Amino acid sequence: MSERTVFQSMSQRHVVSLGPQATVWDAACTMTKANCGSVLIVDNPGTLLGIVTERDLMTRVLAKALSPEKTTMADIMTKNPHCVAPEMLVSDAVLIMIERGFRHLPIVGAHSKILGVFSVRDAMPREIGNAVSLAEFHEQVNDALG
Repeated sequence: MSERTVFQSMSQRHVVSLGPQATVWDAACTMTKANCGSVLIVDNPGTLLGIVTERDLMTRVLAKALSPEKTTMADIMTKNPHCVAPEMLVSDAVLIMIERGFRHLPIVGAHSKILGVFSVRDAMPREIGNAVSLAEFHEQVNDALG
């Protein structure tokens, strides 16, 4: 069985997005309704500006006692998020997530078309195992070279 790509493994095929002036309240409601852990922040022509995740809501809003009704996506989003191509293998995407501490990666295709978000939950145990093995190998190589 060949390994899946991030696009093949996406559990949700629709893009969940908001504009930069949407509030944290809007994001929480949108994410709850869509049953997803992130929302992409896009401008009017559909250009990706950033991403906001469940963890962002907790660490950047709740832990700082900011008002969900007054705090905007522009205030808390991760700007210019790391994106991957739809044909990237799941284990390669999971490796990026492990090494950089991400749980969500926007998938962007030709002509900067936003196709969705790959979540670590979309990976199968075998693919995660492959990525962990690669991460451990990279660590060993870095230790040997350093």
